[in-house]
Amino acid sequence: MTWSGVWPALTTPFDPSLEVDLPFLERHVRWLLDSGCAGVVVLGSLGEAPALTAEEKMRIVESAVRAAGRMPVLVGVSAYSTADAARFARAAEEWGASGLMVLPPYVYHGDAREVRTHFSQVFRATRLPCMLYNNPIAYGTDVVPDDIEALARDHPNLVAVKESSGDVRRITDLGFRLDSHVARFVGIDDQILEGMAAGASGWVAGLANALPRESVELFDASRAGRQADALARYRWFLPLLRLDADPKFVQLIKLVQHEVGMGTSRVRPPRLELHSEELDRTRRLIQTTLSNRPNAPSG
Repeated sequence: MTWSGVWPALTTPFDPSLEVDLPFLERHVRWLLDSGCAGVVVLGSLGEAPALTAEEKMRIVESAVRAAGRMPVLVGVSAYSTADAARFARAAEEWGASGLMVLPPYVYHGDAREVRTHFSQVFRATRLPCMLYNNPIAYGTDVVPDDIEALARDHPNLVAVKESSGDVRRITDLGFRLDSHVARFVGIDDQILEGMAAGASGWVAGLANALPRESVELFDASRAGRQADALARYRWFLPLLRLDADPKFVQLIKLVQHEVGMGTSRVRPPRLELHSEELDRTRRLIQTTLSNRPNAPSG
């Protein structure tokens, strides 16, 4: 498995009764991979993992693995307790996951010793390669470079970091500390160009759920050093990429999927679909941006 490229953080599709729509999920996975994505990530924040039952999580992983074929599927590992996270890591391995994306504990924001212990026990629970997900904005726990360096030294299966602190200097710092031993992924859509310039090799992407080819083309232009091309694509894409940094990013990205005809805007409570002026404003933004996209079909 190569730790680079565009990896969509998959949304979880729901049917009109808000049951998980597994047939669509499999079609979505195949479409993303056929569009040039390097792999997919399921059961992350964008996948509404906390709103899913254990049975649903198992079915989602199995369906994604089946649809992906030989392409990799990362599974998000999130729980309140370390024991539950470790159990889920072992289960995901049994279900056929290619690797894990491990989050800090929910709710409780531990100190550095507690956070390192949590990650250590999860990494030890599995033989799979692991990506550490650092998102202090969403989860209130900041896994700083000192912590990541110590964890990487002790755990050979820590092979990647999804960096979503909002500070692209972290990507540079991790590169100095870890060299090429741990891949660095951009985790916030509207920092992809800055993150690539700082040395990232991959992108766990949100808007790729709706616009995978455009995401891959932007990533490839940046990776190849085609700066003018990358900047032009970024300038066009940025209004939509910024939706990934909004508290309602799940609703917003699913609405973009709906507008491009690849998914619906359905979410599970406590999330509710956008409505009224908020819905109208977002639709105008999406439609205006899509109408101006590079190589957009006429008519």
